[in-house]
Amino acid sequence: MVSEALPRNPWAVDTPAKRLLFHTVRVETEMADGGSGTGTAFVVSHVHARGRTAFVVTNRHLVDDVVRGSLVFALAHQGQPLLGSRFEVRIDEFSEAWHRHPDPAVDLAVLPLQPLLDAAAAQGAPLYVEPIDSAALADAERLQRLDALEEVWFVGYPSGVWDQVNALPILRRGTTATPPGVDFEGRAEFLIDAAVYPGSSGSPVFVRAADGSGLWLAGVVAAVFFREESLRLSPAPVPASTSLQATGSEMIDLGLVIKAQAVRELLHDYLRHWQG
Repeated sequence: MVSEALPRNPWAVDTPAKRLLFHTVRVETEMADGGSGTGTAFVVSHVHARGRTAFVVTNRHLVDDVVRGSLVFALAHQGQPLLGSRFEVRIDEFSEAWHRHPDPAVDLAVLPLQPLLDAAAAQGAPLYVEPIDSAALADAERLQRLDALEEVWFVGYPSGVWDQVNALPILRRGTTATPPGVDFEGRAEFLIDAAVYPGSSGSPVFVRAADGSGLWLAGVVAAVFFREESLRLSPAPVPASTSLQATGSEMIDLGLVIKAQAVRELLHDYLRHWQG
C-alpha cells in the first residue's frame, strides 16, 4: 500500500454533484502479458439482516486474469477528503479477491470494503469514500417510471484520464438511448447515448429520480459498441487498455449499461455465500 498525500486542505463535500466524485475509486491492473489497464469501481452500502456492509463493485472483465491490481482512494481528514491525496491499496491475488455475479453472463464483481479500510487505517491512512446507499438502486419498478429519453450522469476514468493533481475522476453525462424500463435485447440492460471509452468499465450511471427526490443508481457501464470493418455493429466489454480492441474497429457513442437490479442480486449472492 502506498500513500501519496499532498499538503492540502479538506474539501467540503456538501452537494450531490460533489458526492458523485467520491462514489468511485480508480482501478489499476497489470496483466500476465505485461499490459496494464485502468478502470472504475464504486462503493455501495447495503443494509441486511446482520447489519450494514459496504462493497466495492466493478466489472467482472476488469478483474479477470489480472496478475496484480490496486484500488486508489482519497484520504480523509476531519470527515472530509483531502484534495490531491491518494492512497493505493494493493490487493494480493487481485483476481481471486472478487466475488462474481452467479450468472456468468452478468459482467459484475464485488468485494467487501471494510478489510481495505482496516488495512489502510493500520498504516495511519484513513480513506475517504461516499458510499451509494443500496436504497438508491433503481429496481424494475423505478425504471418503469422513467421516460424513454432521460438524462444520465456517469463517473469514471475514461481512457485513464483523471485530475491527477487533485486525484478526482471525470464527470460525464449523456442520455438514455433505449428506454430504461425495457430490457434491451431481452437482457436486464439498456443503452446510453454517451462517449464511453476504455477506463469507463465499472462506471456507475445515475438518473434523476422520477419524483425529483434525488439521483437513482440506474446501472453500471459494461460494454461499448464497435463498428467493424464489415460495418457490422457489435457490443464488446469496455477495454481497460487504452489501445483499440482490434484493427479496423471503431467505437461509437453507444454504451451498454447493466441495470442496477443486477448489483442488488450480486450483493445478496455474496451475503448468502459468505455469511450464510
